[in-house]
Amino acid sequence: MKIPCEIIVWYILPIIRREIANELVNVHHMTQAEVARRFSVTDAAISQYLKKKRGDSAIIEESEAYAEFQASIRESARRIVVEDADFELELCRLCGTVRNSGLLNEVSLKQTGDTSANCNDMGCAIAPVKK
Repeated sequence: MKIPCEIIVWYILPIIRREIANELVNVHHMTQAEVARRFSVTDAAISQYLKKKRGDSAIIEESEAYAEFQASIRESARRIVVEDADFELELCRLCGTVRNSGLLNEVSLKQTGDTSANCNDMGCAIAPVKK
């Protein structure tokens, strides 16, 4: 069984980065270099996110919770641009959204096949699950 943090690192964070990068470049007109600096990654990594060479996840995009996820992405991108919010804190907030919406359980089930795992039973001090 993979623990929730592994699922987040392997499957969730890349799509969060991809979606935020896309929003920052295409909606807020930041350059790829500016986004790369905010993310602490290379310009090439941002290019790969924008071309869906990184962070491509049909599981999330086909989920019923995807609209809620996208709304949170848009809000995080807005906070990063307008409020100069810290990218890392926005990642934590989005991780909480993914957990609360059930996306983490959905991804975990589809990636591991483990029906007994409930990621919401695992605690997270930064982004606790809302019950």
